[in-house]
Amino acid sequence: GIVSLVSLAVLSYERYCTMTGATEADTTNYRKTWTGIVLSWTYSLAWTAPPLFGWSSYGPEGPGTTCSVNWHSKDINNASYIICLFIFCLVIPFVIIVYSYGKLLCAIRQVSGINKGMGRTREQRVLIMVVVMVICFLLCWLPYATVALIATFGKPGLITPAASIIPSILAKSSTVYNPIIYIFLNKQVSKTL
Repeated sequence: GIVSLVSLAVLSYERYCTMTGATEADTTNYRKTWTGIVLSWTYSLAWTAPPLFGWSSYGPEGPGTTCSVNWHSKDINNASYIICLFIFCLVIPFVIIVYSYGKLLCAIRQVSGINKGMGRTREQRVLIMVVVMVICFLLCWLPYATVALIATFGKPGLITPAASIIPSILAKSSTVYNPIIYIFLNKQVSKTL
């Protein structure tokens, strides 16, 4: 899940850099692609490994069918890890996504002022994709983060195993939705397919 979140942030920043760059994208150079992949996985590993070394712990999630961070432990060790996860693996990727797509929209708006017809259509397509990406990001991850925070800081038993199933499924299935959004809302990808 964290790889998915970080990958979305890396993709949004890379898309912003590519679309606003002064030079043509080099489709034969995979250095940036591999750097993004390695960065996503390394960052994710750095945030998922601490429970293996004693900062929080892993355990059954919801009805016991999946494994996740032990959301129900109330000790400071666990609470501090969950706060860090929330900030560094949800809030920061979300801020990067909003910043990158916001700057991309501003850049496309400037181009639209120069080239009215084609620029306006492109701006609308990108705006729709940005809105859909941000809404899907929030729909997939905000319920899960909310349930996790309530389970950690709320009254014991407030979040039942049954109540945690849907947010967990939404969050874990987000990796399926993102490629679909890119395929259907990105004209270049659709043409290539």
